Amino acid sequence: MALSKDKNWWRQAVIYQIYPRSFFDVNGDGLGDIAGITSKIDYLRQLGVDAVWLSPFYPSALADGGYDVDDYRDVDPKLGTLEQFDVMVAGLHDVGIRVFVDIVPNHSSDRHEWFQAALKAGPGSPERERYIFRDGKGENGELPPSDWPSHFAPSAWTRITEADGKPGQWYCHLFAPEQPDFNWDHPEVHEDFKKTLRFWADRGVDGFRIDVAHALKKDMSEPLRSFPKFTDFDNSLSGDDVLFDRNEVHEIYREWRKVFDEYDPPRVAVAEAYVRAERRVLYARPDELGQAFNFDLLSSYFDAGDFRKIIQFNVSLAAGAGSSSTWVLSNHDKVRHATRYGLPRNTDENAWLLTDGKTPVLDVELGIRRARAATLLILGLPGSTYFYQGEELGLHEVADIPADQIQDPQWVRNLFKMKGRDGCRVPLPWEAHAAHFGFSSGGSHLPQPAWFANYAVDVEETDPDSTLNLYRRALTLRKALISGEELTWHGDAHGEILHFDRGNGWHVIANFNGDPIELPDGDVLVSSSPLVDNKLPSATTVWMKIAN
Repeated sequence: MALSKDKNWWRQAVIYQIYPRSFFDVNGDGLGDIAGITSKIDYLRQLGVDAVWLSPFYPSALADGGYDVDDYRDVDPKLGTLEQFDVMVAGLHDVGIRVFVDIVPNHSSDRHEWFQAALKAGPGSPERERYIFRDGKGENGELPPSDWPSHFAPSAWTRITEADGKPGQWYCHLFAPEQPDFNWDHPEVHEDFKKTLRFWADRGVDGFRIDVAHALKKDMSEPLRSFPKFTDFDNSLSGDDVLFDRNEVHEIYREWRKVFDEYDPPRVAVAEAYVRAERRVLYARPDELGQAFNFDLLSSYFDAGDFRKIIQFNVSLAAGAGSSSTWVLSNHDKVRHATRYGLPRNTDENAWLLTDGKTPVLDVELGIRRARAATLLILGLPGSTYFYQGEELGLHEVADIPADQIQDPQWVRNLFKMKGRDGCRVPLPWEAHAAHFGFSSGGSHLPQPAWFANYAVDVEETDPDSTLNLYRRALTLRKALISGEELTWHGDAHGEILHFDRGNGWHVIANFNGDPIELPDGDVLVSSSPLVDNKLPSATTVWMKIAN
């Protein structure tokens, strides 16, 4: 199947996020690999996605799940080779599936050749200028250069030992100490990332997900401005925050757009930018990345009023920017939405994880029922939908990973008070009765719970009412139904029912938490849960074809 040259293919695409280390393992070492993805191309084809997005697969010490990159233009040997990557891309393209890769431009690994050169070169050297090195404060430079915080440690500064063995300068890292921040005021950094973008685009990569897109530029004027903790950093509309969302960052993405437009069709990108929505759309402008993640539903409960406000706001916002919105319910950083919707509203998810998922009690069935309804709803919306691996199986969060098997650095960095994100990164179950549920013949890098057997692919494929088959039906229908980006609301704007149509007789009706309702005359195309006496029950979404 030849890929279309349509430069707007991404505007209403469905993209499936793969966490490579947890997708499928071919070589039996307990770690998912590139060849594993290739072996499951037919599964992805049957699912009906338009593209896959691969979380980092680069050489890495895994200080932060692969987001500490040793080499931006290679594959981690534990996951495969560049040749295997090329085979994977070609195989996906052959069945009409495009490929996104993660680009991590804010920081590298401390094992990156540039950072190692900086450590050896000494203060004031050109090598150190590629990163953010500063002399410390205090009588002997023993204090950090500023009060900037880190996401994974109290301070964003770590002091090094110089080549002569003496305490030396400090380097900046907004995340783990193993993730030193680049100095984006340095032209070599600009040029090297453009080289990286071309490297992957030349290998057939169609799009890029830009990690922490809002953090590249910092105010490095002396004396360094204060920024004592991560509070309200995303509430500024000035573009003059110390560390985040500075106006200058958009100069970088205008440079990148010129690179993207060297290809036919142009390469596409989506920004991970945790900023105010009014600022987020700047990243999505046509002369920049083109699209930015709308994460509003990630922090919303299963509530009709919340969903309607978020939908209306983001559809309007994206249209004003010349982009299309993105709809996301789960990803590799967030408790799975089937679980969030099965917990009481306002549950502290981290506190719940710290009880191994025992308190409060998870309503498993309600969570998956609501998750299916929410998924069918967002699939009916104009814009792109981003899925996370395993949600098509209805997987819940694995909350009871033993402390000695937790891999997420948040656990240690935050002094065992934040259990982290491993619960959504547990390897997928493919076969109910196989060792390691068919993920690998040799192990699983995170423990899989016994209840995964009920959600295995081979079990769900034989059940016509399974979540997997719901996704497959919906994605097949969606391709046939989409004809534009229109959306028209119907009915009460303040009730438990959300009802809109897409302009061609395709209606989406969702009952969140209300009494069962009579459906209008028309044909029900797909329903997230069974109708009851031909009525739409709560926590259920239907797609209908209704004559105008």
